[in-house]
Amino acid sequence: MTEFTVWAPEAARVRLRLPGAADHEMRAGPDGWWRVEVPGTGPGTDYAFLLDDDDRALPDPRSAWQPAGVHGPSRLYDHAAYHWTDRGWTGRQLPGSLLYELHVGTFTPEGTFDAVIGRLDHLVDLGVDMIELLPVNAFNGEHNWGYDGVCWYAPHQPYGGPDGLKRLVDAAHAKGLGVILDVVYNHFGPSGAYAPMFAPYLTEQRNTWGRTVNLDGPHSDGVRRYIIDSVLMWLRDYHVDGLRLDAVHAMPDSRATHFLEEVAVEVEALSTHLGRPLSLIAESDLNDPKVITPREAGGYGLHAQWNDDAHHALHSLLTGERQGYYGDFGSLECLADVLTGAFFHAGSWSSFRNRGHGRPVDRQRTPGHRFVAYLQNHDQIGNRATGDRISATLSPALLRVGATLLMTAPFTPMLFMGEEWAASTPWQFFTSHPEPELATAVATGRKREFAAHGWPPGDVPDPQDPQTFVRSRLDWAELDKPEHREMYDFYRRLIALRKSRPDLSDPRLHAVDVRHGDQFLVMRRGECLVVANLAGKSQRINLPGMVRNVLLATGTGVTVMRDGIELPPESAAIVAL
Repeated sequence: MTEFTVWAPEAARVRLRLPGAADHEMRAGPDGWWRVEVPGTGPGTDYAFLLDDDDRALPDPRSAWQPAGVHGPSRLYDHAAYHWTDRGWTGRQLPGSLLYELHVGTFTPEGTFDAVIGRLDHLVDLGVDMIELLPVNAFNGEHNWGYDGVCWYAPHQPYGGPDGLKRLVDAAHAKGLGVILDVVYNHFGPSGAYAPMFAPYLTEQRNTWGRTVNLDGPHSDGVRRYIIDSVLMWLRDYHVDGLRLDAVHAMPDSRATHFLEEVAVEVEALSTHLGRPLSLIAESDLNDPKVITPREAGGYGLHAQWNDDAHHALHSLLTGERQGYYGDFGSLECLADVLTGAFFHAGSWSSFRNRGHGRPVDRQRTPGHRFVAYLQNHDQIGNRATGDRISATLSPALLRVGATLLMTAPFTPMLFMGEEWAASTPWQFFTSHPEPELATAVATGRKREFAAHGWPPGDVPDPQDPQTFVRSRLDWAELDKPEHREMYDFYRRLIALRKSRPDLSDPRLHAVDVRHGDQFLVMRRGECLVVANLAGKSQRINLPGMVRNVLLATGTGVTVMRDGIELPPESAAIVAL
């Protein structure tokens, strides 16, 4: 016997529909929850709900399994039935870790959880500590970035469903890899979003992607519980080690206890119970240290946040791009500010926003590992008109310089899949909406967006074209080509050096010293120096101390002198004093 429940606080009537049986009337409780017990049901039973006198069968907003897609019935799933083999897993802390962001659908030709398992040895060999999966909860269609999810409790069936995700996490733990999930709670996708029909999950206010989630209006207690229970489910029932919370700046909350703090409190309690670290990483556009400040100091208590300023500083310096939000970035002074203070916009004027932006980080008290930094990520590649990677713009020499600066910065570094071998495949914006009207609207909107930035419509890939998805798959055969294998070997050596030298992962921002001159930069990391020559010619650079040995160079031709070093064009070296 199973008790079926659903939260529908404003419904006058709710029925349960099971295959081949008459509908069951459900009983309402004072808390807005409807319930009914049905004998002879259990795991594997398909079910749906009917609201008021509408005869449409709707999936459960808390469905754990949608085997027929987001428009089909829900199916009962027993989390306790899976046999885990990771009982000895004690977790993986975020400080000191290297993250690796991947999209399940394009990481391998098969595009499944099980196929990712087959590539875990590659990540272990590279030196990765934790993989970060782009959103895997159920969305409409076969393939999508994942940010159009509508079932916040159910892993996408074409990827392998609930058991497939558990097999991946289990296998990752067996190889010493932690797993972080990217989760989206700031909006519902445009198709298959039935949850808002059950309760006031949304407000009339809008963000970039649709109506915002109701975190502070009437019935917001139930909405907050809906999200928090989803957070706890991924961490507890799927054994994942952390969550990346998408675009928290698009989740307005005026209540005294901010939603992010409430999440942090409950995750801390679960972490204590499970006896392993659980990490919460925010994507925030606010440049507000409060997000990652401990609750004891008046912050929200999240463990880290993505740092776009670090990306923009590196990207614009290396590529010379200055359009859009890169406008204020690109100088060595800017990069020095980021390497020593995390944010560039820390109360300063933002020309892109046409206002002041951000707040300074307390360099004495805030460790750099609370900032996730990257040379590339899914947004910074996929939201370019053609989805071109930075390797399509930069020389291999400058790519190595960028990687060296990233891996020796005081932050938590993250790679995007294929970056380690300078993958030539693009990563484009792709969708597979089955509704013709929605498909046309998405494709038209994408072309219009980039036309405003000067891109000819014909240059912008159609998100609905299956070839846009196919082009975005990694080509693993590239690893057999010398130029790609050389880049991969360099990344391996660089990561190994970071892990072998405590100075290179030291998160103390106030201990980082940066000086720069004419197209060169010197960053002191304890008894190590990171020296970068960005010029197209060799440069002799004076150093604050005598070099004992060169730990790693991005190329050949480095000459060490008594009080300095000569670097070839577009190169970098890490030296010990």
